[in-house]
Amino acid sequence: MKPNSKVIRKAKQGWETVQPKVYKTAGTSFKDITRFSLLGEGENEHELNMQTRVFRVLEGGYSSLEYHRHPHSVMIIEGKGSVILGDEVHDLNTFDVVYISPETLHQFHADKGAPLSFLCVVDRYRDRPAVPDEKMLDEIMGDSEARRKARL
Repeated sequence: MKPNSKVIRKAKQGWETVQPKVYKTAGTSFKDITRFSLLGEGENEHELNMQTRVFRVLEGGYSSLEYHRHPHSVMIIEGKGSVILGDEVHDLNTFDVVYISPETLHQFHADKGAPLSFLCVVDRYRDRPAVPDEKMLDEIMGDSEARRKARL
């Protein structure tokens, strides 16, 4: 095995050697969500050009409504819920996969009576998320189901 190769074992409430992190340090546009940074942020992981993270959203919680220039991929690994993508809402179940293209408004919700956990892979070097204002929401979403569901 190469010196930086490793296995991170699943633990009861997360992963061995991985501490849960606060989802974001500022703002109130999210609820009951925790982040586990599995790969791509640690020492000796500089070879990776991506980050592998797991987000856990408690029942009734949601991620921030945001958009950015970088794409990312998501796989639901536990539970069920929904995701806002632009002006649409999609139901999610375990092992569903979501591709979020650049500049797409998105928000994950654990709104189906269970927690929702998802694996998210993004570029290691990427732009910061941007939060839409009310005018942008009206322009993109209009009077859609997504607009009524969106939480700022």
